[in-house]
Amino acid sequence: MDIAGELRQAARQQQTRRVFLGRAGRTLGSVALASLLNPGLLRAAQAVASATRPWGGAIQPLHHPAKVKRVIWLTMAGGPSHLETFDFKPRLAQMDGKPMPESMTAGQQLAQLQGQQLVCWGPQTTFKRFGRCGAEMTELFPHVGSIADDLCIIRSMTTDAINHDPAHMFMNTGSQIVGRPSMGSWITYGLGSETADLPGFVVLVSQGGGRSPQPIATRQWSSGFLPSRFQGVQLRGQGDPVLYLANPPGVTREQEGELVQAVNSLNKQHDETVDDAEIATRIAQYEMAFQMQASVPGLMDTAAEPQRIREHYGCTPGDGSFASNCLLARRLAERGVRFIQLYHRDWDHHNGLREFFPEKARETDRACAALVSDLRARGMLDETLVVWAGEFGRTPMAQTNKGSPGRDHHNKGFSLWLTGGGIKRGITYGATDELGYAAVENVVSVHDLHATMLHLLGIDHTRFTHKFQGLDARLTGVEKAQVVGGILS
Repeated sequence: MDIAGELRQAARQQQTRRVFLGRAGRTLGSVALASLLNPGLLRAAQAVASATRPWGGAIQPLHHPAKVKRVIWLTMAGGPSHLETFDFKPRLAQMDGKPMPESMTAGQQLAQLQGQQLVCWGPQTTFKRFGRCGAEMTELFPHVGSIADDLCIIRSMTTDAINHDPAHMFMNTGSQIVGRPSMGSWITYGLGSETADLPGFVVLVSQGGGRSPQPIATRQWSSGFLPSRFQGVQLRGQGDPVLYLANPPGVTREQEGELVQAVNSLNKQHDETVDDAEIATRIAQYEMAFQMQASVPGLMDTAAEPQRIREHYGCTPGDGSFASNCLLARRLAERGVRFIQLYHRDWDHHNGLREFFPEKARETDRACAALVSDLRARGMLDETLVVWAGEFGRTPMAQTNKGSPGRDHHNKGFSLWLTGGGIKRGITYGATDELGYAAVENVVSVHDLHATMLHLLGIDHTRFTHKFQGLDARLTGVEKAQVVGGILS
């Protein structure tokens, strides 16, 4: 007897009331009887039925017409300096080596510079203007500069957290508290997925590179208190794309299909008894894993892309680089994945900024621009929101605790860029003060950014809630958040 048959036989030996009800449930009258004896049976059956179909989304219909269908979020992990990328400060250059005005910093929270002498440190890259819009950014981003007329640069971002892990949590979940759903999970829960053979939320982390590639914890793409079917799935650019997805030697796809069917049959029977949403999730994930065995290998094979496309991104198939992940992001978007998040690490330049910042720019500049231009060429940019962001910025003050200078963590003002459907292009929004210390004009919080993203997806953030511990929890939290209307087209 095969494994699937043995599992079924074992299940038949465990006769319970659900067996009688299941056998009796062949007529409408017996279904009614079953529902009277145990109402949970019908709820469980409905949950299982919905689990084996692609999730259609909790928000039906949308709160308002959507501008975009999906999000690609490019995470520059470690906190790239706004003062070397998108926020040129001539006054800071003039103040180089002079004490930082105490009026700006007195009583302010700092990370590693707390209690130290604070000295201004001028911009360490050369800036120039790009595009018809004249956007000012570092000359280390010539390729991003070439798409300047597609971009909306926000120079007035703020965040609540000042250390890496809490700042990532806040940017991803709207809370520094571990256990909240990530934005990708919220969006997949709210809108569902457009693909049946891939997850709705996919994460890609660049391989290698850098002096201190800090680990990215999987809790950053957790579904938190939402059902676990909405958590992000990490695909790896080197080796097996998903661990343990491939069949062991000697196991055919047909045998695997029989095993999945048998296991799901047992899970369905158990769910009829306990009525647990996580069992329905388990059923859906077994089905998804089985589909992914066929869909993922072809998806990850970027060698099938034309040579000119690979050269456009600057990637080599299977190298696990940020460039390859950008190409994979476009392929995932084409296949209907709702939220795609890329992580590129080692932007944490407490020292050696002059030496190591150009390396990070080279690793990301070309690929970011290629992704945007490729989406535009395929007619996909108008239905996609692309976001380039770190978890915070860096201080205008130098940090010289070891080696050549760098900059400390900073949460009171930093920059990011967006492009895609519903976003004004070729504009710069907001401003920091003359030294780049604090956002002072059109200040944008992380909650505001989340509210704007949801708005573009057709969701009113105030109405998008999930009951948790007796409260209506939401991505944008309980603080006042608003859609950033000034960047919407």
